[in-house]
Amino acid sequence: MTVPLCIAQLNFVVGDLQGNARRIVDAAREAHARGARLLLTPELALCGYAAEDLFLRPAFIDACDDALKTVARETAGLSGLHIVVGHPARSSAAGSRTRSVAQPGLYNAASVICDGVVTHRYAKRELPNYQVFDERRYFAPGHTPCVFEVAGADGHKVRVGLLICEDAWFHAPAADAKAAGAELLVVINASPFHAGKGGEREATMRERVADVGLPLVYAHLVGGQDEIVFEGRSFALNADGSLAARAPSFAEALFDLTLGPQGLSGVLTPEGSLESDLWHALVLGVRDYIGKNGFPGALLGLSGGIDSALVLAIAVDALGADKVRAVMMPSPYTADISWIDARDMAARLGVRYDEISIRPEFEAFKASLAADFAGCKEDTTEENIQARIRGTLLMALSNKFGSIVLTTGNKSEMATGYCTLYGDMAGGFAVIKDVAKTLVFKLARWRNANDPYGTGANPIPDRIITRPPSAELRADQKDQDSLPEYDVLDAIIERYMENDMEPAQIVAAGYPKAAVDQVVRLIRINEYKRRQSPVGVRVTHRGFGKDWRYPITSKYRA
Repeated sequence: MTVPLCIAQLNFVVGDLQGNARRIVDAAREAHARGARLLLTPELALCGYAAEDLFLRPAFIDACDDALKTVARETAGLSGLHIVVGHPARSSAAGSRTRSVAQPGLYNAASVICDGVVTHRYAKRELPNYQVFDERRYFAPGHTPCVFEVAGADGHKVRVGLLICEDAWFHAPAADAKAAGAELLVVINASPFHAGKGGEREATMRERVADVGLPLVYAHLVGGQDEIVFEGRSFALNADGSLAARAPSFAEALFDLTLGPQGLSGVLTPEGSLESDLWHALVLGVRDYIGKNGFPGALLGLSGGIDSALVLAIAVDALGADKVRAVMMPSPYTADISWIDARDMAARLGVRYDEISIRPEFEAFKASLAADFAGCKEDTTEENIQARIRGTLLMALSNKFGSIVLTTGNKSEMATGYCTLYGDMAGGFAVIKDVAKTLVFKLARWRNANDPYGTGANPIPDRIITRPPSAELRADQKDQDSLPEYDVLDAIIERYMENDMEPAQIVAAGYPKAAVDQVVRLIRINEYKRRQSPVGVRVTHRGFGKDWRYPITSKYRA
């Protein structure tokens, strides 16, 4: 028995129904030409993942139905090829619709198309409703297994059990598929990336394989969608749990596999390091957010500090130097080395670089406010005025020329409010919003040692990495004047914000009570700022976005 399979690990666009259908058809034709008998597309590939409240619009579901018919019609001549297409589907008994709850009879589904006909349909049974997922808002669960036959080139048939993403994280759907006669499990997926998630998936699928004693093929989406990134990294496991094949991460691929007498086989792509995965995720997130939304390029304020340096390097890797502009906006407190290092980095990466002093505007603001501020000492008010002048200038350039402003604040700053509303938070996309400050330094060092996109080696001047961080909004300012040391700060944020540890537990783990109390208080009181921050790439298992939903107004203090 030999059955050639192919995974369409492709970058689909939410709402581009005809474009997505065309990509599936093209992939089917290519896979058929290679001899494949089964083509797997990712979860909800036809409409893109996740379409969110578009699922509540009847016209959108109608358009998805039409796109599925297009795929069936245009692949009718691909004799013997079974195509698994992910899409939303109504049941024949679908009832009335509402605009705020799951539609009765609307499923997260997959159809099997062969010779132009939908031969089987499966409805996802396990609907995730945690972290970034809201599937119970839109879909009703399925209840029955789906098993279909695929004939190999030699005429021998294999019975294939179909699952969708979360189904494979539970015992029952796989066990039911086996009980219905499945000899091979195939799982179509749209599983958001976070650091370490690839290993978690493979480990969980090994558990599933051990449960049922069947080989498994995991077909995964690749691409960025708003704050979420999908990294691809499709894979196959043999019945003994051994890894048979793995597709590249963060890249499109028509990934070929073969099911033979000895099991599954294919190319085995090596894993990347943590820093490598994070870098590629950030680059992909920036590229797709800007590209899919039609922005001609990006601009950012380049301060000579580590955060803006990292964002510039990511942007150039994502877009190319010709689509990135850096603007240095010195104030009276900007150190000479900041000018020098910003110029140096812009030259290394070959981006357009401009300098616009904010001194005249700063003095004008102070003069306008002099009467009201008479007798008051300078404080964060004057610091914030500088940040807001910079934000205004960047947004003016964005309005005039169309490029999106990339903000440069990191997760440590977002957590503690060490950022200025309508100032350095002003912009359209927050690239490192989910990257803690300690990780910012690690990524900068990794990028200086690696050139994954051929845009230039060692792009970040060493002094930017080694000098003490400073907002440079007052004389001799250092970040640690206001915050704990970053290794302590980030450890507390991880435990409290990402892992829901109580403050007392964090203190018991060895962190100073004063620092824990300070950080927890800052996280609590700055929710109003985060609600007004731009969307940004999610790279941890809990970021300040869809999976962080805390009230702004709350008296709870633990």
